Amino acid sequence: MENIEKFLSKMSDLVWGVPLIVLLVGTGIYLTFRLGLLQIRSLPYALKLAFSRNQDKTSEGDISHFQALMTASAATVGTGNIVGVATAVVLGGPGAVLWMWLAGLFGMATKYGEAILAVKYRVKDPEGNMAGGPMYYLEHGLKQKWLGVLFAIFGALAAFGIGNGTQAKAVADLMNDTFSIPFWVTGLALVIFAGLVIIGGIKWIGRVTAFFVPIMAVFYILAGLIVMIININLVPEAIATIFSYAFSGEAALGGTVGAVIRFGVARGLFSNEAGMGSAPIAAAAAKTDLPGRQALVSMVQVLIDTLIICSITGITIVMSGQWQDKSIQAGVLTSSAFETLIGGAGPYLITIGLLFFASSTILGWGYYGEKCFQYLFKHPIAVRGYRLVFVLFIFVGATATLDVVWSLADVLNGLMAIPNLIGLLGLSGVIIYETKRLQKKVEEEKEEATKNTVKGA
Repeated sequence: MENIEKFLSKMSDLVWGVPLIVLLVGTGIYLTFRLGLLQIRSLPYALKLAFSRNQDKTSEGDISHFQALMTASAATVGTGNIVGVATAVVLGGPGAVLWMWLAGLFGMATKYGEAILAVKYRVKDPEGNMAGGPMYYLEHGLKQKWLGVLFAIFGALAAFGIGNGTQAKAVADLMNDTFSIPFWVTGLALVIFAGLVIIGGIKWIGRVTAFFVPIMAVFYILAGLIVMIININLVPEAIATIFSYAFSGEAALGGTVGAVIRFGVARGLFSNEAGMGSAPIAAAAAKTDLPGRQALVSMVQVLIDTLIICSITGITIVMSGQWQDKSIQAGVLTSSAFETLIGGAGPYLITIGLLFFASSTILGWGYYGEKCFQYLFKHPIAVRGYRLVFVLFIFVGATATLDVVWSLADVLNGLMAIPNLIGLLGLSGVIIYETKRLQKKVEEEKEEATKNTVKGA
């Protein structure tokens, strides 16, 4: 087992090395400029679509724009926002936070492109629900089914690690450390909660996440803002430190700017999953008349995940100065930072936040894994079997130490990105075409609204 663990560790370093990071960021930069900085100029309209009460109810799809956004956010807003950011600061220093922001900015374009293709090439499954994602646009758009099969295999298996076991373990550890709750009790509670939701399929997942995710996001954002307001005098210095260390390489392992960039970008991408191909699976289920509309909504998820939630964690850690204490492990650094800034209530806030984040991630990834499995094995009974095994594995994750499983999932998670990025680059022309189609439609709607206003007057 020790040899297997060493092999998987080397594989993880290889998969998540510089080439993949360059490919992930490069794809985001390429799409950003081909789309004319769409993530900046179209953000107001994207926010309006995402949070509008007048959701599209007539177009094909299973859930609303907002529910699709919340399902994707549920999957991505997880331990990476707390532990992942802390790891980036420990390994890359405060400057890693700036590179995390840049990864998020370009990642918005990647997420937009993924969602367009997911809706464009989605199909109906045997039960009449929408099915889409990289496996479908690789098969039907790029005409490379073998790449779709590879992605589906990686996704179906990786879901048990990144979206299941690691999340359950993180919650069980914190609940035990903070409240002395036995691991098996936490595991059983998570199984019951996730089982009741996941067994109901995407429509039930969409309803629950639409209620659950805004609450958890607002809770953590408000907690972070309160900490910053209480310590407002430390905020300017913390931001200045982030910018200063981003180019100096100080306090980073290896002491180089390259290390700062690598860990900041890698953890930013790991947190928001832009380019991984997971979030477009949720986007494909949305009710929308044009692929571009849901793509804009999906883009907002990166804004919420990286540019808001991860920023709060990163700035708070730098404010506290705890990142300079090399004896503090990344897993407890955020908790230690909050405790330093506001006292004993800090660890409890982080525990509650992580409980929300990790629980929601299990829901989102349960759907992702199921859809990947459905692509490989079409029969509804096989899909229900996958749901059951996924839910039961939560208990295993919460109560057992399975380092080999987690390492394998980390490798598979990185491998998911490779076929997906090939699809994004190969189908970039389709992304541009659908964007122009959306822009034309929006202009027509504006003209129609102006005419109606004039007639009304």
